[in-house]
Amino acid sequence: MAGRIPQDFINDLIDRSDIVEILQTRIQLKKAGREYKACCPFHGEKTPSFTVSPEKGFYHCFGCGAHGTVIGFLMEHDRLEFVEAVEELASINGVDVVHEAGNKPTTPAAPLYELLDQAAQLFREELRSSDKAITYLKQRHLDGETAGRFRIGYAPGGWNYLLKHFGGSETGQEHLLKTGMILRNEEGRVYDRFRDRIMFPIRDSRGRVVGFGGRVLDHGEPKYLNSPETPVFHKGRELYGLYEARRANRKLKHLLVVEGYMDVVALACHGINNAVATLGTATTTDHLQRLFRATNEIIFCFDGDRAGRDAAWRALQITLPELREGRQARFLFLADGQDPDSVVSEQGAEAFNQQLAQSLPLSDYLLQQLKSGIDLSSVDGLARLAELARPMVNLIPEGVYRELLLGRLADEIGLSTQRLATLLDNPPAANPTYAAPRSKPKNTTNQRSSHIRHAIKLVLHHPAAAKDLALPEGFEALTNPGISLLKELLTAAAKTPKMKPGRLAENFAEHQDGGRALQTLLTQEVHLDNESNWDIELRDTLNAILREALEYRHNELIAQADSPDGLSDTEKTEFRELPQQLARLRHGIS
Repeated sequence: MAGRIPQDFINDLIDRSDIVEILQTRIQLKKAGREYKACCPFHGEKTPSFTVSPEKGFYHCFGCGAHGTVIGFLMEHDRLEFVEAVEELASINGVDVVHEAGNKPTTPAAPLYELLDQAAQLFREELRSSDKAITYLKQRHLDGETAGRFRIGYAPGGWNYLLKHFGGSETGQEHLLKTGMILRNEEGRVYDRFRDRIMFPIRDSRGRVVGFGGRVLDHGEPKYLNSPETPVFHKGRELYGLYEARRANRKLKHLLVVEGYMDVVALACHGINNAVATLGTATTTDHLQRLFRATNEIIFCFDGDRAGRDAAWRALQITLPELREGRQARFLFLADGQDPDSVVSEQGAEAFNQQLAQSLPLSDYLLQQLKSGIDLSSVDGLARLAELARPMVNLIPEGVYRELLLGRLADEIGLSTQRLATLLDNPPAANPTYAAPRSKPKNTTNQRSSHIRHAIKLVLHHPAAAKDLALPEGFEALTNPGISLLKELLTAAAKTPKMKPGRLAENFAEHQDGGRALQTLLTQEVHLDNESNWDIELRDTLNAILREALEYRHNELIAQADSPDGLSDTEKTEFRELPQQLARLRHGIS
């Protein structure tokens, strides 16, 4: 198993890549000053709002908000997973992808992946020798080719099948426990989790086995048993069948989201190779982002009963924020008592595809549900429809799709699109749920925050400004919101001053102190009187941050001195020294 791709290699790959040259092979760019423009490839538009900055190594669409480095573009445009995008970028640059420590496990998770793969192989071998399991799969109309493609296997009955193979040592048992393949009871006894079940290996985007779903052969309970959350398996991220679907067709027209493992493999048996299933959980944002990375259209397939309808409504709500232009979602409701497995097995692929063709666009399903039970012939009913629609519409990103949906809703209600949009964006102040927050007076905290924001923008746009920067005395002790992110940005920029801004922003995107705002700050211009004065501007801004913090502290001590408790000896010393520190800072700035 190959080791992890080092972050330094990825960083170097991004820095050496010409983002304009790579994007030009996929979209038509036109030079506009120091940047390049194009019509956004991620949403339909006639006026270009997609910009590419070669200096920053960054792209941004002002229409739909898409942004990132060249790796992010390859993931979104070419529908690649992260590792695949790194490999593609390495190939473009004519270099081999570097892996840590060759083929040796380099992370705590590596032995777990190896163990899960070996377990899948054992289950596969057991299936070949189990008449009972083979008979069951034949009764479910599953052929050998499909079973092989999905690596379907069989976990024998008994309590210690995997324990006998892998649990002979303390380390072996520890790994089995970490993967969720065995359990430990209150008495400390360990035993296999999966017993006498058809086993469906769950594979991640790289084809690694990360968990299992086990289907009971008889009428026992639970019918399906899934691996628990582990260091390598997260139900809210993985989708059963996505790896296989992408291998079957790199250019997926659409993906079909179904409810169970057998639905996925039954459809595959009949040549429908684009189905995936969530893993015993509702559809999540992570699921949708992975799905939309692979295709522009998702079709949710649910049973027509109450549980299916509830699941569909939850899926609709989680999908709305992801509906940038070009992305579509549809809903198919099967007859009560039917599922994709039964339909395709009893009626064939053509009948199932005919039902797919009748699936409802998300907008139709949304309006259908919103209007249900409302008297649209009355003013009260129309007002009720608008209020029900408000939270739904406000989940959708700005863009053409939102405008078109507003237009349909406005036609139903009898208002202009612009008037309805204004009403939905500005709810009545009398409604306590939507009451606008009272504006707060400006204070020194806000002022300090604006200086920190400016300093972060300076480092982001021009990392070289931090190269030889000496932090003002006392700056390290500051704890204002945003300071920890600023300090780490300064350290990273000083270490690698030639780093492209896009890569710097991407490296800190998950920082808990506001890292997700960095991509937005990178799209905002910084105007200096003299372009060569980035380092001076940054130094002066850091001094301003420190000066305002000291002034704030000085005022705190003045207030404390007037209180009954007065100042402690330490605070008195601090109070005497603060004016001198402030004088030095003011002199340095002027």
